[in-house]
Amino acid sequence: MIRVLLAEDQGMMRGALALLLGLEPDIEIVAEVAAGDEVLDAALAERPDVALLDIEMPGRSGLDVAADLRDRLPSCRVLILTTFGRPGYLRRAMEAGAAGFLVKDGPVEELAQAVRKVLAGEKVIDPALAAAALSAGASPLTDREREVLAVAADGATVADIASRLHLSESTVRNYLSSAISKTGTRNRIEAARTARHHGWL
Repeated sequence: MIRVLLAEDQGMMRGALALLLGLEPDIEIVAEVAAGDEVLDAALAERPDVALLDIEMPGRSGLDVAADLRDRLPSCRVLILTTFGRPGYLRRAMEAGAAGFLVKDGPVEELAQAVRKVLAGEKVIDPALAAAALSAGASPLTDREREVLAVAADGATVADIASRLHLSESTVRNYLSSAISKTGTRNRIEAARTARHHGWL
């Protein structure tokens, strides 16, 4: 049996995926979690073969959790399943060690087959998204610019950002200015929106 951990914050979607995958003769759902910060503990307890992760979850994102699993439980293959087919998300998922990336509107048979393929050591990526990621190129933002912009996206002031990230206010302003310039936007709210749209945040 292929042991699968399912991380999805929407209860109905999580239940449906668990039910449908559970009908497969060779797949067993060994853990279900609703938040990103619950994944690692559940994975270390259950030792799944494959972790099926949503990207946008409370606590921590599926992209952050994928990197955790790569470092703490390398035997577990990660398959990202998301509503948001953004090229930047795909690139970040691959950098975090994910073995697969699918959007949720595909057939369940495709998902079950993807679980089998990633366990066999293959990479499984939505073809349309792969093409979009190649044409979009890499994120223009540095890690620090992305970090500052992510905090700014929540409406934090420059002083708040500086305090949270242990930076000076002038350094925060420089990072925000650079991010605004690189995204071709007029202010930090637009910059954050654009970066999120492309999957850079």
